[in-house]
Amino acid sequence: MRVLVTGASGFVGSYAVGALLEAGHTPHLFVRNPDKAARVLGTLGLTESLVVRVGDIRDAAAVRQALAECDAVLHAAADMGVTGHGADLRGANVTGLRNVLGQAVELGLDPVVHVSTVAVFVPPKAPVITIDSPLASPRNGYGRSKVEGELYARGLDGVTIVYPGGVVGPHQPTLDALNEGFRAGVSQGWPMVPGGVSVLDVRDLAVVLARCFTPGQGAHRYLIGGNFAQWPEISSLCSYLTGRRLRELRVPAPLLRTLGSTLDLVKRFKPIAYPLTRDAADFMLTLVPTDDAHTLADLKVTLRPIEDTVSDTLRWLAAEGHLETREIGKLAP
Repeated sequence: MRVLVTGASGFVGSYAVGALLEAGHTPHLFVRNPDKAARVLGTLGLTESLVVRVGDIRDAAAVRQALAECDAVLHAAADMGVTGHGADLRGANVTGLRNVLGQAVELGLDPVVHVSTVAVFVPPKAPVITIDSPLASPRNGYGRSKVEGELYARGLDGVTIVYPGGVVGPHQPTLDALNEGFRAGVSQGWPMVPGGVSVLDVRDLAVVLARCFTPGQGAHRYLIGGNFAQWPEISSLCSYLTGRRLRELRVPAPLLRTLGSTLDLVKRFKPIAYPLTRDAADFMLTLVPTDDAHTLADLKVTLRPIEDTVSDTLRWLAAEGHLETREIGKLAP
């Protein structure tokens, strides 16, 4: 099956290309920068000669031309904005999404798979997020753009939507989101606050996505938050894996939000290598576990242990110079 992959040079998209190849599909890459795509995929050992279509998902005509050459589509392109790196969030997360999903349905592609996020349910209204949880009304721009795109995707016929949690793992092309959080936590300290985080290995997510590509199955919604841990548990896990006693920053929830807002202001004038923002604080304080049972059973997926995911992530962060070798302690080669 020829599968158009948007965001193929990104973190999730690049791993998904590998999983699709392993499943016997033929990925077509839709990217803005083919040199970056070759570099990112080469890092993952993907040196096959693949069809590459250069374009921007905001360009409806370019998207349509690429879609017309394929049987199915994986829409993995999106802009992140939780830790302060977002750009034109609505342009990618709403306009681009409409161009890809809307035209794919119109052209009769099957399956049409969209990578959403658990962020559309945050802040949650119950102690566990399920696939039937109500969509949230987030205050941050990233959350609002994802909910707007989500509503459009749900209004289309035959679209499968996957909701991953915090995606981590090695070989992230641009350090962002939870990988950035692990770097900061190990090097500068973990805030001890209420709430927690869903840790999802990017390699497991890639398998989930590849297993969505069975034509004729109709629309599905798959929740895959991953392994949930509270912040003290994350700190303890990193301390155990590295053999180091990591700094723990005991911060009241209102103060964390205030610090996030303050850093938002300061970062407008001076770069600060700590990923806390007001939006990130809201996520840290309000996220709850996800019920992934249906997804794991239906797609026959087993998540790797959180210890393996975090170990591989920390080793890669050190190998790339994001952490000092001494900071990963006994994980160092």
